[in-house]
Amino acid sequence: MHVHHGPHAEHAAGAHGGPGAWPAGAAYPAVEPDRFTRLVLRLHARAPRWAVPLAALGCVGLGMAYALLSDPTHSDPDARPTCLLKLTTGLDCPGCGGTRALWYVLHADLPAAARHHFLFVFSLPFLAWLFVSWAGNRAFGWRLPELRISPKVIGGFLALWLAFSVVRNLPWAPFTSLYV
Repeated sequence: MHVHHGPHAEHAAGAHGGPGAWPAGAAYPAVEPDRFTRLVLRLHARAPRWAVPLAALGCVGLGMAYALLSDPTHSDPDARPTCLLKLTTGLDCPGCGGTRALWYVLHADLPAAARHHFLFVFSLPFLAWLFVSWAGNRAFGWRLPELRISPKVIGGFLALWLAFSVVRNLPWAPFTSLYV
């Protein structure tokens, strides 16, 4: 194995085999995977192309089933499971209201869903398209148009989400209308 050293490697490692120097020609041996890792790698190699998208869809389905069965719109704010941030500080977390918003989306009540978590409702069509295009490509080889989101747009969305998280916790009107 040939190791390429940058122009400053000799200086960083000690020019004459000092305390930080690598032994000449030393390479780490490949680590043998443990039994569980070998099992996972074998299962992955033998799994059909559609298995991973189906598993992801199953996880999304379980989340939807949880929202439908738990009916978070009629539970107490401190009912289990509860948000640890809300329980300890009384503040709404960045995702607070998301489960209720999902419940309302699943019941086709978009205004109520947006009232509980507008950014969640706004991002759902984008997340759905990203999943469909990924799963279609992975499972069936479909080449759907990709949703290209620049790092600036992602950064802007995260900044907006952070601002929303702060503003919804301010104790003055009109911000108190954002409490969930």
